[in-house]
Amino acid sequence: MMLGLRGIPNVQGGVEKHVEMLASKLLGYGWDVEVVGRSRYLEDRRIYVWNGVDVLPLWAPRRMALEAIVHTFLGVCLAAWRRPDVLHIHAIGPALMTPLARLFGLKVVVTHHGYDYDRQKWGGFARRTLKLGEFFGMRFSNGRVAISKDIAQTMRARHHVGMTLVPNGVAITQPTGGAGALAEFGLTPRRYILLAARLVPEKRQLDLIRAFSRCGLKNIRLVLAGGAEFETVYVKEVRALAQEVPGVVLTGFQSGDRLAELFANAALFVLPSSHEGMPIALLEAMAYGLPVLASDIVANQELDLSPDDYFKLGDIDALAAGITEKLAAPLNDEEVRERAAHAEATYSWTNVAQRTAAVYSALLAK
Repeated sequence: MMLGLRGIPNVQGGVEKHVEMLASKLLGYGWDVEVVGRSRYLEDRRIYVWNGVDVLPLWAPRRMALEAIVHTFLGVCLAAWRRPDVLHIHAIGPALMTPLARLFGLKVVVTHHGYDYDRQKWGGFARRTLKLGEFFGMRFSNGRVAISKDIAQTMRARHHVGMTLVPNGVAITQPTGGAGALAEFGLTPRRYILLAARLVPEKRQLDLIRAFSRCGLKNIRLVLAGGAEFETVYVKEVRALAQEVPGVVLTGFQSGDRLAELFANAALFVLPSSHEGMPIALLEAMAYGLPVLASDIVANQELDLSPDDYFKLGDIDALAAGITEKLAAPLNDEEVRERAAHAEATYSWTNVAQRTAAVYSALLAK
């Protein structure tokens, strides 16, 4: 049973994408998988099956500070009743409920997806709660997974526990040609810059819009593909600035063929974020063979891109210069194919599932 996410399939978020891909791949290794999601994000309010995975809708309050923790508490109680062989909790916020799960006699695996207490949206109390969730998840779980080398090394040093490194994977959807996203938003292939991310402060959409406005580009648009679960001050600021700067397109949340069409036809993918666990959207851009430009945070640097693929976090002039340079030197077809092949070979969801299944098997063998 997997817990700690909004739900699957096609629900916005890195953890959601991780679980969506992992759960379906685990079926090939003989595991039955149940995913507990928050009912308002799911296709149906009743239990349903998606690609062989059982999806269990469960109520959660519609308040940013309470949604995850209340839902996880209810999910752990549900797990205590259903008695899965393994309860897999994703992210350090939901990991706050690890001691309760252990008290119920459950075998618990926790995946650390990133230092969520560093996200700009949280206040002091929420940050302390998330750090407590990290402590409980690392100290009380039976098995621990990290999605990046930095997280694995930090948790070993900080909590003196064993960690299994299982990086995120990447799988691309080739557009069918009939998705209609380009036509709907008036976009021309290779004439737009793309960022696919939720509208939250740590993704730094404001930085990107400001940098784009300084570039003075003609016939190039900036596409921000992503939505928001809550109408925050930051979301309002992004929308207001997007209206002021010509050429900025807000598409809202996109998935499936429509998102694939946006990726496949972009001229450049930019990720200016201040916080990532391991950036799935950046991996996807690499798998499409796109030129990329990313902030120089540790999580992005773990992907070991070329030095000119990075810019200093928060430096809008450097970001603008990087955008201009990238667009002035587009990749040729051979470079696109090489980048795509390297990304798909290096970051395989099949490998993610295999290594995760090994964590489960080792736990049950004890």
